[in-house]
Amino acid sequence: MDKKYKLILVEDDNSLGYLLSEYLGMKGFVVTWAKDASEAVLKTKTNVFDLAILDVMLPDMDGFELSQKIKGINPELPFIFLTARSLKIDVLKGFSMGAVDYLKKPIDEEELVVRINALLARLVKDEEQEVQVSEYEIGDYVLNMDNFELKHNGKPIKLTGKEFDLLALLAKNKNQLCTHKEILTTVWDKNDYFNKKSLNVFISHLRKHLAHDPKLSIVNVSRRGFMLRVEGE
Repeated sequence: MDKKYKLILVEDDNSLGYLLSEYLGMKGFVVTWAKDASEAVLKTKTNVFDLAILDVMLPDMDGFELSQKIKGINPELPFIFLTARSLKIDVLKGFSMGAVDYLKKPIDEEELVVRINALLARLVKDEEQEVQVSEYEIGDYVLNMDNFELKHNGKPIKLTGKEFDLLALLAKNKNQLCTHKEILTTVWDKNDYFNKKSLNVFISHLRKHLAHDPKLSIVNVSRRGFMLRVEGE
C-alpha cells in the first residue's frame, strides 16, 4: 500500500479498540482511535480522514446518529458500521444512512482489512474516473458526462435524471457487477424496498434505450445486482 490511508476508529470497548487499531496499524494504516462519539466528532473536526469505522453501540450516542454528525462535518467521508446487532432492520438502517459497509461482531480482522482495501481502491478508481472521464463509449453509444446526454450514432436520446445517473454508474463499471446496495445508495441515496422496485423499472427503460446495439445488455445477476455487459470488451 503506497499511500498511508488515515482511518478513524470509533469503538468504546477497550480490548477490541486496541486490537483493531494495532492490527490496522500493522497493515499500514494510520489509525486514530476514539472511544466515544464526542471524541470522534472533535477529532473529525481537527483531522482529515479517508475512512471512518463506527461502532453502533456507543455510550453517549449511537453510531447512526454519529454518522450524521460526521457527514455534517465532512460529507465525503465514507464510513463502515461495526455492530453486535444482527437484526436485518439495523443493517438496512445503516445502509440507508449512507454506510458503505456493515460488519457484524465478532470482527474478523483479516476480513475487515480486505473490505477496507477493496473499498478504498474503489473510491480511488471512482475519483480518477470523475477527474479524467468526460464521456463513456458504450458500444455504439456515447454518454457525455458534461452535457448529461446519451447519443446513438450522433443522435441524442432523451434520459431522465435518474436514468442518466443509473446509466453513468453502470458505464463507469461496465462488465463489472454493481450491487443493488451500491446502485440504490448512489442513485437514490437510500437502500430500501421501494427504491429497489423503482430500480427494476429504470433498468427496463435503459434496456429499451440501448436496444439499438445488440452487443449491449444489462444483465440481472440474481439477488446481487446488475451489470452493463459489452460483448467484445
